[in-house]
Amino acid sequence: MNRARLHFLAAVLLLGGWGRSADAIMPAERSVSSSRQFIVYGPDTRLRGAVCELAEQSKRTALGVMGARDEWQTPIVVDAQPPDLSDPTARVARLRVNQTGAGLKFQLELRIPSDVRAPEVKRELLRAVLLEIMYRSQPNIPPGTAYVEPPDWLLDGILALGGDEDAAAIARLLSAAQAGDVLTLQKFLQQKRNLLDSPSRALHRAYSAALVSLLIESPAGRARLLQYISDLDRSSNDPFADLATHFPALGTDSERIEKLWRGSVARLARSEPYQSLTCDETNRRLSEILRVTVPESDEMKVYTLEEAAQFRRNPAAVPDLRRLEGELILLSGRAHPLYASIVGEYQHVVAQLLRRKAPKARRLAELRATREDLTRRMSDITDYLNWYEATQSRVASGTFREYLRAAQEATEPVPRRHDPISVYLDALETQF
Repeated sequence: MNRARLHFLAAVLLLGGWGRSADAIMPAERSVSSSRQFIVYGPDTRLRGAVCELAEQSKRTALGVMGARDEWQTPIVVDAQPPDLSDPTARVARLRVNQTGAGLKFQLELRIPSDVRAPEVKRELLRAVLLEIMYRSQPNIPPGTAYVEPPDWLLDGILALGGDEDAAAIARLLSAAQAGDVLTLQKFLQQKRNLLDSPSRALHRAYSAALVSLLIESPAGRARLLQYISDLDRSSNDPFADLATHFPALGTDSERIEKLWRGSVARLARSEPYQSLTCDETNRRLSEILRVTVPESDEMKVYTLEEAAQFRRNPAAVPDLRRLEGELILLSGRAHPLYASIVGEYQHVVAQLLRRKAPKARRLAELRATREDLTRRMSDITDYLNWYEATQSRVASGTFREYLRAAQEATEPVPRRHDPISVYLDALETQF
């Protein structure tokens, strides 16, 4: 579907008229999606149509990532209503899973405020799709059973690889993460998305894309991902071990899995090679590559270009100088325009060293000073813009909206299980 069509659907979803009060009962009017799995109730025909289309998009995205056919068995009822004005902290979406005489019933209640974004709604629709897949083979679960939710990384990763996230933005986030310390897979799997602020959620989505990409690119990865989702209701409390069990190509050695994880992050970080770098990213990349490694007396010594006099005549330095020459050529195509001349000067210095000529120490010192001055000036500009936004702006930016929502959700009580043992333990906890 083209971008114009998506924008139209989002506009219908967000701006559709609300003709009834928020506390009205579910209206009789309904719309059925093209696959007939989604039955959408709501006060407006355009709204119901938009939700149907978003639901089908969510399912197509999931099936495309898993390489599976549409074999749904349980319909999903969606109640799309305006928000409850008496409760401004109410969630945008609430998914209810009930056991009826005819089997499982999935009901998604959407309370869509005017400022909600279409991806938020699509994410909840995808959650319902994955739950239907998880419990497809268990239609007769006893009432009161606690239902397992699909992990946040799976939802974010499927949506990111399905085209809901800008590939260039994901590459930039992962590239910036590589400049620091890439989060280990063990720690990433333990993150709680609803407790993260907005920038951390964006990075979480990028990491999620890297993990789902790693899984589906393993042997028979798409089929194994489908089986992994089908088995989620029987998963253990160790998501790391569950992944190793369902994807044997990863192996059982944690160090090997972490190495594959870092490789997937690095691969996605390089997936947009023609995206221009920012000033900070260009300077950071220069700091990473402006090193020359020379084997000397059974050890590897690392020099900066300012120390060229110590390795200039050593033929063992030539291979790494050629590597540096290639890195600078690649960087010249992506460097920020302010750094174009600086990268060109470094290319000239490396060419001199390959010809066994000594570069001028004064010129190398000037290049370093220019980089430091440019970094300082850009930092001052950023500080000024942040100050202006914080003190001079007359409207709310919305930057901290998700953080405030996360803080609110963190104060909500954790849903309790209703099986006999859990009820007994809750009673004991209340007494003691």
